[in-house]
Amino acid sequence: MRITDVRVAEAPIGSGFANAVIDFSAMTVSVVAVETDRVVDGERVVGYGFNSNGRYAQTGILTGRLLPRLRACQPERLVDPETGLLDPITANAVMRTNEKPGGHGDRAVAVGILDMALWDAAAKAAGQPLHRLLRTRLGRSAPESAPESAPESAPESAPESAPQEDSVWVYAAGGYYYPDGTVGSLREEIRGYLDLGYRDVKIKIGGVSLAQDVERVEAVLDLLPGGCRLAVDANGRFDLPTALAYADALSVYDLRWYEEPLDPLDYLGHAVLAEACPWPLATGENLFAEPEVRNLVRHAGLRADRDVVQMDPSLSYGVPEYAAMLACLDGAGWSPARCVPHGGHLYNLAVAAAFGLGGCESYPRVFEPFGGFADDAPVAGGRVRPGDRPGVGIEGKADLHRLVRGLFD
Repeated sequence: MRITDVRVAEAPIGSGFANAVIDFSAMTVSVVAVETDRVVDGERVVGYGFNSNGRYAQTGILTGRLLPRLRACQPERLVDPETGLLDPITANAVMRTNEKPGGHGDRAVAVGILDMALWDAAAKAAGQPLHRLLRTRLGRSAPESAPESAPESAPESAPESAPQEDSVWVYAAGGYYYPDGTVGSLREEIRGYLDLGYRDVKIKIGGVSLAQDVERVEAVLDLLPGGCRLAVDANGRFDLPTALAYADALSVYDLRWYEEPLDPLDYLGHAVLAEACPWPLATGENLFAEPEVRNLVRHAGLRADRDVVQMDPSLSYGVPEYAAMLACLDGAGWSPARCVPHGGHLYNLAVAAAFGLGGCESYPRVFEPFGGFADDAPVAGGRVRPGDRPGVGIEGKADLHRLVRGLFD
Protein backbone atom coordinates (compact mmCIF):
# COMPACT_ATOMS: atom_id res chain seq x y z
CA MET A 1 0.00 0.00 0.00
CA ARG A 2 1.43 3.36 -1.04
CA ILE A 3 0.51 7.00 -0.56
CA THR A 4 0.05 8.53 -4.01
CA ASP A 5 -0.80 12.09 -2.97
CA VAL A 6 -1.75 14.21 0.03
CA ARG A 7 -3.92 17.24 -0.50
CA VAL A 8 -4.57 20.07 1.93
CA ALA A 9 -7.51 22.47 2.15
CA GLU A 10 -9.09 24.87 4.61
CA ALA A 11 -12.72 25.15 5.63
CA PRO A 12 -14.52 27.68 7.86
CA ILE A 13 -16.34 26.69 11.00
CA GLY A 14 -18.49 29.80 10.67
CA SER A 15 -20.04 29.59 14.13
CA GLY A 16 -21.48 32.88 15.38
CA PHE A 17 -20.83 32.46 19.08
CA ALA A 18 -18.04 32.79 21.65
CA ASN A 19 -16.70 31.28 24.83
CA ALA A 20 -15.03 33.33 27.56
CA VAL A 21 -11.84 33.71 25.51
CA ILE A 22 -12.39 33.46 21.73
CA ASP A 23 -14.94 34.28 19.07
CA PHE A 24 -15.51 31.42 16.60
CA SER A 25 -16.89 33.47 13.72
CA ALA A 26 -13.52 33.56 11.89
CA MET A 27 -12.28 30.11 12.97
CA THR A 28 -10.93 27.80 10.27
CA VAL A 29 -10.12 24.10 10.10
CA SER A 30 -7.54 22.20 8.08
CA VAL A 31 -8.80 19.24 6.06
CA VAL A 32 -6.45 16.74 4.41
CA ALA A 33 -6.96 13.84 2.02
CA VAL A 34 -4.38 11.03 1.95
CA GLU A 35 -4.81 9.27 -1.38
CA THR A 36 -3.46 5.75 -1.80
CA ASP A 37 -3.04 3.06 -4.45
CA ARG A 38 -5.17 0.56 -2.50
CA VAL A 39 -8.56 -0.30 -4.04
CA VAL A 40 -11.41 -1.66 -1.90
CA ASP A 41 -14.79 -2.50 -3.43
CA GLY A 42 -13.81 -0.78 -6.65
CA GLU A 43 -12.79 2.54 -5.06
CA ARG A 44 -9.37 3.89 -4.21
CA VAL A 45 -8.85 4.26 -0.47
CA VAL A 46 -8.67 7.88 0.64
CA GLY A 47 -8.12 8.83 4.28
CA TYR A 48 -9.52 12.11 5.57
CA GLY A 49 -8.38 14.17 8.55
CA PHE A 50 -9.20 17.48 10.20
CA ASN A 51 -8.46 19.26 13.45
CA SER A 52 -10.74 19.86 16.39
CA ASN A 53 -12.34 23.25 16.89
CA GLY A 54 -10.49 25.99 18.76
CA ARG A 55 -7.26 25.80 16.73
CA TYR A 56 -6.93 27.46 13.34
CA ALA A 57 -6.00 25.76 10.05
CA GLN A 58 -2.37 24.60 9.83
CA THR A 59 -1.67 24.94 6.11
CA GLY A 60 1.86 26.33 6.46
CA ILE A 61 3.16 23.63 8.79
CA LEU A 62 1.48 20.89 6.76
CA THR A 63 2.77 21.98 3.35
CA GLY A 64 6.11 23.45 4.41
CA ARG A 65 7.40 20.82 6.85
CA LEU A 66 5.32 17.69 7.38
CA LEU A 67 4.34 16.69 3.84
CA PRO A 68 7.87 17.15 2.40
CA ARG A 69 9.14 14.70 5.03
CA LEU A 70 6.51 12.12 4.12
CA ARG A 71 7.23 12.54 0.41
CA ALA A 72 10.98 12.18 0.93
CA CYS A 73 10.58 8.97 2.95
CA GLN A 74 11.11 5.63 1.21
CA PRO A 75 7.60 4.26 0.57
CA GLU A 76 8.50 0.87 2.02
CA ARG A 77 9.27 2.45 5.37
CA LEU A 78 5.67 3.69 5.68
CA VAL A 79 4.23 0.18 5.33
CA ASP A 80 3.52 -2.28 8.13
CA PRO A 81 5.50 -5.39 7.07
CA GLU A 82 2.99 -7.76 8.68
CA THR A 83 -0.11 -6.44 6.92
CA GLY A 84 1.26 -4.57 3.91
CA LEU A 85 -0.95 -1.62 4.89
CA LEU A 86 0.03 1.91 5.80
CA ASP A 87 1.77 2.22 9.15
CA PRO A 88 0.48 5.45 10.75
CA ILE A 89 2.82 5.08 13.74
CA THR A 90 5.94 5.12 11.56
CA ALA A 91 4.50 7.95 9.45
CA ASN A 92 3.91 9.93 12.63
CA ALA A 93 7.55 9.55 13.62
CA VAL A 94 8.69 10.59 10.13
CA MET A 95 6.62 13.77 10.28
CA ARG A 96 8.18 14.70 13.63
CA THR A 97 11.83 14.32 12.60
CA ASN A 98 14.17 17.33 12.83
CA GLU A 99 11.93 19.12 15.34
CA LYS A 100 13.22 20.46 18.65
CA PRO A 101 11.59 19.38 21.93
CA GLY A 102 8.97 21.68 23.43
CA GLY A 103 7.01 24.35 21.64
CA HIS A 104 4.25 21.91 20.74
CA GLY A 105 1.20 24.07 19.99
CA ASP A 106 0.25 24.30 16.33
CA ARG A 107 2.87 21.74 15.28
CA ALA A 108 1.08 19.12 17.39
CA VAL A 109 -2.21 20.08 15.73
CA ALA A 110 -0.77 19.71 12.22
CA VAL A 111 0.61 16.23 12.93
CA GLY A 112 -2.68 15.23 14.53
CA ILE A 113 -4.60 16.18 11.37
CA LEU A 114 -2.46 13.90 9.21
CA ASP A 115 -2.52 11.19 11.86
CA MET A 116 -6.31 11.07 11.62
CA ALA A 117 -6.17 10.77 7.83
CA LEU A 118 -3.51 8.04 7.92
CA TRP A 119 -5.47 5.95 10.42
CA ASP A 120 -8.62 6.49 8.37
CA ALA A 121 -6.86 5.15 5.27
CA ALA A 122 -5.26 2.22 7.12
CA ALA A 123 -8.54 1.16 8.74
CA LYS A 124 -10.45 1.43 5.46
CA ALA A 125 -7.84 -0.72 3.73
CA ALA A 126 -8.12 -3.26 6.56
CA GLY A 127 -11.92 -3.21 6.34
CA GLN A 128 -12.21 -2.35 10.03
CA PRO A 129 -13.67 0.50 12.05
CA LEU A 130 -10.88 2.55 13.54
CA HIS A 131 -11.62 1.66 17.16
CA ARG A 132 -11.06 -2.05 16.42
CA LEU A 133 -7.89 -1.47 14.40
CA LEU A 134 -6.44 0.63 17.21
CA ARG A 135 -7.05 -2.13 19.74
CA THR A 136 -5.28 -4.62 17.51
CA ARG A 137 -2.43 -2.34 16.46
CA LEU A 138 -1.62 -1.01 19.91
CA GLY A 139 -2.04 -4.31 21.75
CA ARG A 140 -5.10 -3.35 23.76
CA SER A 141 -8.04 -5.71 24.01
CA ALA A 142 -11.64 -4.60 24.20
CA PRO A 143 -12.83 -4.00 27.77
CA GLU A 144 -14.96 -6.77 29.24
CA SER A 145 -17.82 -4.28 29.42
CA ALA A 146 -18.28 -0.75 28.20
CA PRO A 147 -16.96 1.96 30.52
CA GLU A 148 -19.38 3.49 32.97
CA SER A 149 -21.64 6.11 31.46
CA ALA A 150 -19.60 8.77 33.22
CA PRO A 151 -16.20 8.72 34.94
CA GLU A 152 -16.17 6.76 38.16
CA SER A 153 -17.07 9.56 40.56
CA ALA A 154 -20.54 10.03 39.06
CA PRO A 155 -22.21 6.62 38.71
CA GLU A 156 -25.58 8.31 39.15
CA SER A 157 -25.23 9.50 35.53
CA ALA A 158 -25.54 5.93 34.29
CA PRO A 159 -28.42 5.19 31.93
CA GLU A 160 -31.22 3.04 33.25
CA SER A 161 -30.53 0.24 30.78
CA ALA A 162 -27.30 -1.70 30.50
CA PRO A 163 -24.82 -0.18 27.99
CA GLN A 164 -24.26 -1.85 24.66
CA GLU A 165 -20.87 -3.29 23.81
CA ASP A 166 -18.42 -0.59 22.65
CA SER A 167 -20.80 2.22 23.55
CA VAL A 168 -19.23 5.41 24.91
CA TRP A 169 -20.61 7.90 27.42
CA VAL A 170 -20.94 11.32 25.80
CA TYR A 171 -22.06 14.68 27.08
CA ALA A 172 -23.46 17.63 25.14
CA ALA A 173 -21.10 20.60 25.09
CA GLY A 174 -22.92 23.85 24.38
CA GLY A 175 -24.12 26.87 26.27
CA TYR A 176 -21.93 29.31 24.36
CA TYR A 177 -22.43 33.07 24.42
CA TYR A 178 -24.50 34.26 21.45
CA PRO A 179 -24.86 37.95 20.51
CA ASP A 180 -28.63 37.71 20.95
CA GLY A 181 -28.62 34.93 23.54
CA THR A 182 -30.85 34.97 26.60
CA VAL A 183 -31.42 32.68 29.55
CA GLY A 184 -34.57 31.53 27.76
CA SER A 185 -32.65 30.58 24.60
CA LEU A 186 -30.08 28.77 26.72
CA ARG A 187 -32.83 26.71 28.30
CA GLU A 188 -34.25 25.87 24.88
CA GLU A 189 -30.81 24.76 23.71
CA ILE A 190 -30.29 22.46 26.67
CA ARG A 191 -33.81 21.06 26.37
CA GLY A 192 -32.96 20.17 22.78
CA TYR A 193 -29.91 18.19 23.90
CA LEU A 194 -31.99 16.22 26.39
CA ASP A 195 -34.48 15.47 23.61
CA LEU A 196 -31.60 14.09 21.51
CA GLY A 197 -30.79 11.51 24.19
CA TYR A 198 -28.05 13.25 26.19
CA ARG A 199 -28.18 13.12 29.96
CA ASP A 200 -25.22 15.29 30.93
CA VAL A 201 -24.49 18.76 29.51
CA LYS A 202 -21.89 21.52 29.72
CA ILE A 203 -22.18 25.29 29.43
CA LYS A 204 -19.68 28.13 29.29
CA ILE A 205 -18.86 30.51 32.12
CA GLY A 206 -16.57 33.54 32.38
CA GLY A 207 -17.95 35.49 29.43
CA VAL A 208 -20.33 37.58 31.53
CA SER A 209 -20.44 38.64 35.18
CA LEU A 210 -20.41 36.08 37.97
CA ALA A 211 -24.00 36.97 38.85
CA GLN A 212 -25.13 36.42 35.27
CA ASP A 213 -23.28 33.10 35.08
CA VAL A 214 -24.94 31.95 38.31
CA GLU A 215 -28.29 32.78 36.72
CA ARG A 216 -27.36 30.70 33.67
CA VAL A 217 -26.27 27.76 35.83
CA GLU A 218 -29.49 27.84 37.86
CA ALA A 219 -31.60 28.01 34.71
CA VAL A 220 -30.00 24.85 33.34
CA LEU A 221 -30.04 22.93 36.61
CA ASP A 222 -33.75 23.64 36.87
CA LEU A 223 -34.26 21.76 33.59
CA LEU A 224 -32.20 18.65 34.23
CA PRO A 225 -33.99 15.43 35.20
CA GLY A 226 -32.78 13.41 38.16
CA GLY A 227 -29.42 11.73 37.58
CA CYS A 228 -28.36 14.23 34.92
CA ARG A 229 -25.42 16.53 35.60
CA LEU A 230 -24.16 19.95 34.53
CA ALA A 231 -20.49 20.82 33.94
CA VAL A 232 -19.17 24.38 33.55
CA ASP A 233 -16.22 25.51 31.41
CA ALA A 234 -14.22 28.76 31.73
CA ASN A 235 -11.80 27.98 28.87
CA GLY A 236 -8.77 29.09 30.90
CA ARG A 237 -10.10 32.62 31.38
CA PHE A 238 -9.63 33.16 35.12
CA ASP A 239 -6.75 34.15 37.32
CA LEU A 240 -6.58 32.29 40.63
CA PRO A 241 -8.62 34.78 42.73
CA THR A 242 -11.42 34.80 40.13
CA ALA A 243 -11.36 31.01 39.84
CA LEU A 244 -11.66 30.73 43.61
CA ALA A 245 -14.52 33.25 43.66
CA TYR A 246 -16.43 31.21 41.07
CA ALA A 247 -15.74 28.00 42.99
CA ASP A 248 -17.13 29.59 46.14
CA ALA A 249 -20.23 31.00 44.41
CA LEU A 250 -21.02 27.71 42.65
CA SER A 251 -20.17 25.41 45.57
CA VAL A 252 -23.84 25.14 46.57
CA TYR A 253 -24.66 23.36 43.30
CA ASP A 254 -24.02 19.72 42.46
CA LEU A 255 -21.85 20.26 39.37
CA ARG A 256 -20.36 17.47 37.28
CA TRP A 257 -17.03 19.30 36.98
CA TYR A 258 -15.33 22.73 36.84
CA GLU A 259 -13.42 22.87 33.56
CA GLU A 260 -10.31 24.89 32.65
CA PRO A 261 -10.75 27.54 35.32
CA LEU A 262 -7.09 28.61 34.88
CA ASP A 263 -4.46 28.79 32.19
CA PRO A 264 -3.69 25.16 31.29
CA LEU A 265 -0.01 25.54 32.24
CA ASP A 266 -0.68 27.11 35.65
CA TYR A 267 -0.07 23.86 37.48
CA LEU A 268 0.46 25.34 40.93
CA GLY A 269 -2.69 27.44 40.58
CA HIS A 270 -4.61 24.24 39.89
CA ALA A 271 -3.10 22.71 43.03
CA VAL A 272 -4.42 25.59 45.15
CA LEU A 273 -7.83 25.38 43.50
CA ALA A 274 -8.03 21.60 43.94
CA GLU A 275 -7.82 22.02 47.70
CA ALA A 276 -10.71 24.50 47.70
CA CYS A 277 -12.97 22.98 45.03
CA PRO A 278 -15.74 20.65 46.24
CA TRP A 279 -16.34 18.96 42.89
CA PRO A 280 -14.04 17.53 40.20
CA LEU A 281 -11.74 19.74 38.19
CA ALA A 282 -11.33 19.06 34.47
CA THR A 283 -8.43 20.24 32.31
CA GLY A 284 -5.95 19.12 29.67
CA GLU A 285 -7.51 19.93 26.29
CA ASN A 286 -4.72 22.48 25.71
CA LEU A 287 -1.89 20.15 26.66
CA PHE A 288 -0.35 18.68 23.51
CA ALA A 289 2.42 16.27 24.53
CA GLU A 290 3.27 13.65 27.12
CA PRO A 291 5.79 15.86 29.03
CA GLU A 292 3.04 18.44 29.60
CA VAL A 293 0.76 15.74 31.00
CA ARG A 294 3.62 14.48 33.19
CA ASN A 295 3.99 17.96 34.68
CA LEU A 296 0.22 18.18 35.15
CA VAL A 297 0.03 15.04 37.28
CA ARG A 298 3.23 15.94 39.15
CA HIS A 299 2.45 19.53 40.06
CA ALA A 300 -1.26 20.41 39.58
CA GLY A 301 -2.58 18.68 42.69
CA LEU A 302 -5.21 16.83 40.68
CA ARG A 303 -7.01 13.95 42.35
CA ALA A 304 -6.88 10.67 40.45
CA ASP A 305 -10.07 9.43 42.09
CA ARG A 306 -12.29 12.28 40.88
CA ASP A 307 -10.73 14.80 38.48
CA VAL A 308 -10.95 14.56 34.69
CA VAL A 309 -8.26 15.01 32.03
CA GLN A 310 -9.33 16.03 28.53
CA MET A 311 -6.35 15.80 26.18
CA ASP A 312 -7.46 15.75 22.54
CA PRO A 313 -5.68 13.23 20.28
CA SER A 314 -6.40 15.21 17.12
CA LEU A 315 -4.66 18.26 18.62
CA SER A 316 -1.84 16.30 20.27
CA TYR A 317 0.23 14.64 17.53
CA GLY A 318 -2.39 11.90 17.16
CA VAL A 319 -2.75 8.41 18.54
CA PRO A 320 0.92 7.58 19.28
CA GLU A 321 1.34 10.60 21.56
CA TYR A 322 -2.04 9.98 23.17
CA ALA A 323 -0.99 6.41 23.97
CA ALA A 324 2.15 7.84 25.63
CA MET A 325 -0.04 10.19 27.67
CA LEU A 326 -2.16 7.26 28.84
CA ALA A 327 0.98 5.35 29.84
CA CYS A 328 2.16 8.37 31.82
CA LEU A 329 -1.20 8.62 33.59
CA ASP A 330 -1.21 4.90 34.32
CA GLY A 331 2.22 5.18 35.94
CA ALA A 332 0.87 7.94 38.18
CA GLY A 333 -2.12 5.86 39.29
CA TRP A 334 -4.74 7.26 36.92
CA SER A 335 -7.39 5.09 35.29
CA PRO A 336 -8.36 5.58 31.62
CA ALA A 337 -11.86 6.15 32.98
CA ARG A 338 -10.68 9.59 34.12
CA CYS A 339 -9.95 10.56 30.48
CA VAL A 340 -12.69 12.31 28.50
CA PRO A 341 -11.22 13.86 25.32
CA HIS A 342 -12.15 17.29 24.04
CA GLY A 343 -13.17 17.52 20.38
CA GLY A 344 -16.58 15.98 19.98
CA HIS A 345 -16.06 14.20 16.67
CA LEU A 346 -15.73 10.75 15.09
CA TYR A 347 -11.96 10.30 15.51
CA ASN A 348 -11.96 11.00 19.24
CA LEU A 349 -15.02 8.80 19.69
CA ALA A 350 -13.07 5.94 18.10
CA VAL A 351 -10.10 6.60 20.38
CA ALA A 352 -12.36 6.63 23.44
CA ALA A 353 -13.86 3.28 22.45
CA ALA A 354 -10.48 1.74 21.60
CA PHE A 355 -8.78 2.67 24.87
CA GLY A 356 -11.76 2.20 27.20
CA LEU A 357 -11.83 5.86 28.20
CA GLY A 358 -14.42 7.37 30.51
CA GLY A 359 -16.22 9.09 27.66
CA CYS A 360 -16.02 11.71 24.93
CA GLU A 361 -17.21 15.25 24.42
CA SER A 362 -19.96 15.85 21.86
CA TYR A 363 -21.07 18.96 19.96
CA PRO A 364 -24.67 18.46 18.89
CA ARG A 365 -25.76 21.20 16.48
CA VAL A 366 -22.55 23.25 16.79
CA PHE A 367 -19.27 23.17 14.81
CA GLU A 368 -21.05 21.38 12.01
CA PRO A 369 -20.33 19.45 9.96
CA PHE A 370 -17.12 18.53 11.82
CA GLY A 371 -18.69 18.05 15.24
CA GLY A 372 -20.92 15.13 16.08
CA PHE A 373 -21.10 11.49 15.09
CA ALA A 374 -22.55 9.31 12.34
CA ASP A 375 -26.08 9.99 11.13
CA ASP A 376 -27.10 6.43 12.01
CA ALA A 377 -25.59 6.53 15.53
CA PRO A 378 -28.19 8.16 17.79
CA VAL A 379 -27.42 9.02 21.39
CA ALA A 380 -29.44 6.85 23.76
CA GLY A 381 -29.28 7.17 27.54
CA GLY A 382 -26.25 9.43 27.21
CA ARG A 383 -24.26 6.87 25.21
CA VAL A 384 -23.35 6.37 21.56
CA ARG A 385 -21.73 3.54 19.60
CA PRO A 386 -18.83 4.19 17.20
CA GLY A 387 -20.28 1.67 14.76
CA ASP A 388 -18.84 -0.81 12.28
CA ARG A 389 -18.14 1.45 9.28
CA PRO A 390 -14.51 1.06 8.11
CA GLY A 391 -12.15 3.88 8.99
CA VAL A 392 -12.97 6.92 11.10
CA GLY A 393 -16.53 6.80 9.76
CA ILE A 394 -16.71 10.12 7.92
CA GLU A 395 -18.73 8.47 5.15
CA GLY A 396 -21.50 7.91 7.68
CA LYS A 397 -21.90 11.64 8.34
CA ALA A 398 -23.46 12.89 5.12
CA ASP A 399 -22.78 16.62 5.50
CA LEU A 400 -19.16 16.05 6.49
CA HIS A 401 -18.56 13.52 3.71
CA ARG A 402 -20.09 15.90 1.19
CA LEU A 403 -17.83 18.73 2.38
CA VAL A 404 -14.55 16.78 2.24
CA ARG A 405 -15.39 15.28 -1.15
CA GLY A 406 -16.25 18.74 -2.43
CA LEU A 407 -12.94 20.18 -1.23
CA PHE A 408 -10.87 17.67 -3.18
CA ASP A 409 -12.95 16.36 -6.11
